[in-house]
Amino acid sequence: MTQEGKPKTPKHSQGGTGRSCGLCLFIFLLLAGASAVTVCLIYRPRKPRFTVVGAAIYQLNATSQPIFSTSMQFTIVTRNPNRRVSIFYDKLQAYVSYRNQQITPAMDLPPLYQEAKSTVALTPLLGSGTVPASAEVVNGLMMDEASGEVALRVVLLGKLRWKAGAIKTVKYGVYVKCDVWVGLKKGAVGPVPLLGAPPCKVDI
Repeated sequence: MTQEGKPKTPKHSQGGTGRSCGLCLFIFLLLAGASAVTVCLIYRPRKPRFTVVGAAIYQLNATSQPIFSTSMQFTIVTRNPNRRVSIFYDKLQAYVSYRNQQITPAMDLPPLYQEAKSTVALTPLLGSGTVPASAEVVNGLMMDEASGEVALRVVLLGKLRWKAGAIKTVKYGVYVKCDVWVGLKKGAVGPVPLLGAPPCKVDI
């Protein structure tokens, strides 16, 4: 039996706590969005540029269908064209494809910070593992190798943020496609000539 006149202890509702967390999350997202808009409106950051300037092939085994093994190294130059905006890259991965089929395992690259108006060279060694190979890949590579020219695509993907002063934007997905044509003679190992390497396509 309850005693009259005794004050009751107030109970905190879980709904109030949930609303507080939701409000904090909303404010955080609002501030992050405002920072991104501020950088975009004031500094108008431009996309980075990527170009392949060198290639080497150490292994190209297309005779063990359905398993394919290769080892390649590319020198990729990235340029930050912005005068007052730097770039942070996170969770970068790189791999090589042939005829829209991946022929090297995806390789994790270390985080990269690129200052304004700076150029950085990346030299990932891709391959050293096996991937499934279709008949189209095996036969196509054997024919291209016999002709002395192979068309490949180097792919980089990950996240980037722009930074201007103390302001950082949210993370954006970045997808880089670099189409290259290399000269390759059967049995050759090491650096190979670049027969064509236009600027890479960058999607953000």
